[in-house]
Amino acid sequence: MTTDQDARDVAGTPAPTVAETPDPLANAGDTELWLERTGKRQYVGRSSRGAQVRIGSVGDPEAFSPGELLKIALGACSGLSADAALVHRFGDDVRVTIRVGGATHPTEDRYPALAEVMEVDLSGLDDATRDRLLTVVHRAVDQHCTVGRTLEHGATTTLTVSGER
Repeated sequence: MTTDQDARDVAGTPAPTVAETPDPLANAGDTELWLERTGKRQYVGRSSRGAQVRIGSVGDPEAFSPGELLKIALGACSGLSADAALVHRFGDDVRVTIRVGGATHPTEDRYPALAEVMEVDLSGLDDATRDRLLTVVHRAVDQHCTVGRTLEHGATTTLTVSGER
């Protein structure tokens, strides 16, 4: 590249050089994530922090399907993003349940829409306080839920099979 303009992409941000290109498998906190096959259409997802989750097909006992994990990740991200506001208003023992869902498109093998319902008892709040809290919760989720923002803005995915040229 000969000029600063040449080194910028269409969004106007500098294009990364080869040395600056991030590791495609990098994760927050340098956590390593992987899956291991444990049986026919069965995997265990693992993290270097010792967490694990069983993954299988819809209906497999004691396992989440990948789509269920996607929906749970979205709800968990919203909950974690809103947690500080809810704790500030209601205290550390605030009860929150987040229900998630979204049906598969009948022919395209994808989810055209996902939905979340955050259940928290707002009945003790006056209208103005409730409205302020709802504004803060929605703003926190909109600004800090990485999973939701990724789904809304789209993300590229790549698959490389080891030994692939």
